[in-house]
Amino acid sequence: MKNKELVQVLIDKNFKISCAESCTGGLLASSIVEVPSASQVFDMSFVTYANEAKVKLVDVKQSTIDTYGVVSEEVAKEMAIGCADKASAQIGVGISGIAGPTGATALKPIGMVCFGFYIHGRLYSYTKQFGEIGRTEVREASVNFVIDKLLELLS
Repeated sequence: MKNKELVQVLIDKNFKISCAESCTGGLLASSIVEVPSASQVFDMSFVTYANEAKVKLVDVKQSTIDTYGVVSEEVAKEMAIGCADKASAQIGVGISGIAGPTGATALKPIGMVCFGFYIHGRLYSYTKQFGEIGRTEVREASVNFVIDKLLELLS
């Protein structure tokens, strides 16, 4: 499983990881802690489902939410930086999206998820459109994307 591979890469690099998750609701953190040696790389994570939680817990600026919308790469990047800072981790991951079946707009359809990655001082962001594949499936696809992208960025 790729979560085991990710944990091993983090151990090898002596990196800690933290997550700020919205639409995935802790599924990424859960995937990481499924691995028995995860305690070597994982101390804390944040489920910041509400906008207020993003602002209060991981220092997303309200002005960023107001300007770009909560489902945006800009917010996901701030989530990633904020959770890494709060956890004193080398890696922070921010995830914000619309899993459905409600919440979509013309510009932000169901299945759109934005990701922020803060890796040892470098910032990356991506938007994926998974489509209307189902709420659980969007959440799982998001976690798989993060694990795959981290393995790519850390190689």
